[in-house]
Amino acid sequence: MDYLKSLEEYRRQQQNLMWQGTFRDYLELVKKNPKLVKTAHTRIYDMIMAAGVGETSYGKNYHFFSSEIFGLDTVLQRLVEEYFHSAARRLDVRKRILLLMGPVSGGKSTIVTMLKRGLEKYTRSEEGAVYAIKNCPMHEEPLHLIPGPLRGDFEKELGTRIEGNLCPSCRMMVQEKFDGQVENVEVERILFSEEERVGIGTFSPSDPKSQDIADLTGSIDFATITEYGSESDPRAYRFDGELNKSNRGLMEFQEMLKCDEKFLYHLLSLSQEGNFKAGRFALISADEMIIAHSNETEYRSFISNKKNEALHSRILVMPIPYNLRVTDEVKIYEKLIWQSDLKDIHIAPFALRAAAVFSVLSRLKESKKVGVDLVKKMKLYDGEDIEGFKQKDLKELQTESEGEGMSGVDPRYVINRISSALINSDTKCINALDIMRALKDGMDQHPSITKEEKERLLNFLAIARKEFDDFSKKEVQRAFVYSYEQSARALFENYLDNVEAYCNSVKVKDPITDEEMDPDEKLMRSVEEQIGVSENAKKTFREEILIRLSVYARKEKRFDYNSHERLKEAIEKKLFADLKDVVKITTSAKNPDPEQLKRINEVVARMISDHGYCPVCANETLKYIGSLLNR
Repeated sequence: MDYLKSLEEYRRQQQNLMWQGTFRDYLELVKKNPKLVKTAHTRIYDMIMAAGVGETSYGKNYHFFSSEIFGLDTVLQRLVEEYFHSAARRLDVRKRILLLMGPVSGGKSTIVTMLKRGLEKYTRSEEGAVYAIKNCPMHEEPLHLIPGPLRGDFEKELGTRIEGNLCPSCRMMVQEKFDGQVENVEVERILFSEEERVGIGTFSPSDPKSQDIADLTGSIDFATITEYGSESDPRAYRFDGELNKSNRGLMEFQEMLKCDEKFLYHLLSLSQEGNFKAGRFALISADEMIIAHSNETEYRSFISNKKNEALHSRILVMPIPYNLRVTDEVKIYEKLIWQSDLKDIHIAPFALRAAAVFSVLSRLKESKKVGVDLVKKMKLYDGEDIEGFKQKDLKELQTESEGEGMSGVDPRYVINRISSALINSDTKCINALDIMRALKDGMDQHPSITKEEKERLLNFLAIARKEFDDFSKKEVQRAFVYSYEQSARALFENYLDNVEAYCNSVKVKDPITDEEMDPDEKLMRSVEEQIGVSENAKKTFREEILIRLSVYARKEKRFDYNSHERLKEAIEKKLFADLKDVVKITTSAKNPDPEQLKRINEVVARMISDHGYCPVCANETLKYIGSLLNR
């Protein structure tokens, strides 16, 4: 069976990744490829960069994160460049504990999980290969076998740097098993695995009274202590704490700021000196990245405590705010729904976007800039150009709103309400109104929301409703215009003839009477006003159209109805305005005549084929728009 063959293939691939040899063999590998020797931070940075980097209007897009994290391009760019890149270059920042600080459900845990899963995958690749002393409980770097006085010569010969010392267990093994002949020590390739506790660890604090420091640093093996007779004998000690097992990779410190002080101070030596104290041994070398996450309230409480001052300078805080772009918020919801078993329920166009508009508005701060309200700010953040403002104004808006995105409605609440709407739906389709209703009902069931906050959120729901109304009108308008496509194209050509005559200061010839007339100003303005082109801006807009027309002509391309998106939108709106009475009658008629029924069926078919509707939400949207137009 094919799926059983895939199991065999997987086992074969795993076996091919295995490598064993002596330290002498490993030195030959390093001499050929010095990049085999990496610090933990370098390994993580190389892993991120290996996935590729793209450019967006917001900054760099690291493909490593792009499948799970949305709308945090700027934050991730800062994380990679200010922490991982600097740490990979052995700058002092690698001696800091990385603390991701932000509101609940903002993506902190997802970032950590991606780094863990990424390391597991990366160490199975050729460029991410990791080698360790065989049977070392801390799977340490084999170059630690080189005695201190000889390291300078070896570094020159191999073209790499050697940091750290042998753990107590390996030191004893070299003497007793190999009689000090380090070149014969066995080396093997290792694969990072959180399940196997190799290179990846997680420490989660529990009751301070019952939790033992051994969870971090290992413990005495009382079963063997009588055999070996001393607590300082490495064979009588279990090097199985999270700091031991995370060596060469990453350790996640969950709820670090809630942890007892005795655990935190073990991190001081590790972060600053690259070693920690365990049992009755000398300091043990460890090369690992410590990453923690916390919310803002806990962090403020932590730094206000004078007892924690020594740790303040050892922590690099990276704020992780909520996403502030509607388009990316929709992607978050789509990802969470895709992971569920509710794929059989159709979600109407704009349904998730309505929830996203509501969420993002709640996270934005009012701007002091004249003419920028929250809705305009939301649209600018989402990549839209608003009259009077351009994308270049974004930087100024972001700078004036320090801490923006650190509060507001969290994705978890929204997805819970969407889930409620999906489960309670009595049809196989839910629309924006269903989701907005579920969001409103959720506020009534949320005891922590104050009266003032509820009023504020209800106002954002009203804005989302208005955005939905505008969107639905546009969708129905486009579908209707398709039925009148010949009329739309005729209006388009007529407008172009008049614009060309206007810009060239010539007359327009009537196609029937051949009479020469002035350009039809009323016609041109009736089209341009549909997309907000002001009287003062009409000349610039018309010249832009004419320039585009000339460019197409020079390239021997035809300038048609779809060549200018804004003009196309204006034509459609104009035609829809002219057809408004027809739409009213067609959508609201209880017993439509055959012509009206034909028109409805054409519109529904168009909405289904081109705009992502199903028969249920297409018909509901038509009825809804009919009711809006009849108000």
